[in-house]
Amino acid sequence: MKDRRKFYNSNSEDPLKSIRFYIENNFKILSLERIIYEFNKILLDKNPSKGIFFYYKIGLLKIILPELINIKGIKKIHFFKHKDNFYHTLKVVDNISNYSNNLWLKWAALLHDIGKYLTKKYISNIGWTFYSHELIGAKMIYSIFKRLKLHKKKNIKYIKNIIKYSSRPITLISYLTTDSSIKKLLVNMGNSIEDLIFLCKSDITTKKFLKKKQFKQKLDFFKKKIKKIEEKKNKKKFVFPLSGDNIMNILNINSCKEIGILKKLLKKAIIKGIIPNDFNKASLFIKKLKIFIY
Repeated sequence: MKDRRKFYNSNSEDPLKSIRFYIENNFKILSLERIIYEFNKILLDKNPSKGIFFYYKIGLLKIILPELINIKGIKKIHFFKHKDNFYHTLKVVDNISNYSNNLWLKWAALLHDIGKYLTKKYISNIGWTFYSHELIGAKMIYSIFKRLKLHKKKNIKYIKNIIKYSSRPITLISYLTTDSSIKKLLVNMGNSIEDLIFLCKSDITTKKFLKKKQFKQKLDFFKKKIKKIEEKKNKKKFVFPLSGDNIMNILNINSCKEIGILKKLLKKAIIKGIIPNDFNKASLFIKKLKIFIY
């Protein structure tokens, strides 16, 4: 109830202008395009939950996104109950605004738990489960965006991917996790891997300080593992700007063990970004190194 009062009071005291516009002009006669245009503006706000909750209050959210209304509420059997996924979602969308202002990432945050309505199941002595809700939720995205007339395929694909793999980083957070399983995720996510991690961090809405800290530490550890994998990949792909013969000609020396040392130092300097992977820059760098080698 505390969460409900919090959202109710914050919005009652400070209604958004776009919501006032709907109330004053009767949203039923407005075009869907205009409604979604205003909704996108709300998502881009620093605290989107205010506007989203007001959409809920005036009944507009039920019309445009009934999937969010479906995940609202708490059920309790014996000692087992699940959280209200609607209010959880509002927190997640607010949280992700601290990391990014990417509209489509915010849509992914808004819809990341919609599959829980169809997968919710009570198992005796275990409690409430939502197995595969990410996969089900991802499959729902196309029909939702078609209904809302948000047709861009690249945006739909991006959101589906973020939601589909939204729980994968958590399952891969382990010292025993192999590089190959993380590499598979990197291939599936491409350039969106950082956005996926933003969502995972934003999805931590527990009020327990220690539990929140542990989750964030695990995600930071996961990011370090990704960085190491990418560094290994870059090393394998590395192409020297200078060959051994180039170095011998530049320094006017014969073949010797020092050439191998120079190549290692050159590679290290390029990988660390000290110099660009360029023939002329590398030549100057080798000439400077000669002073320390000989």
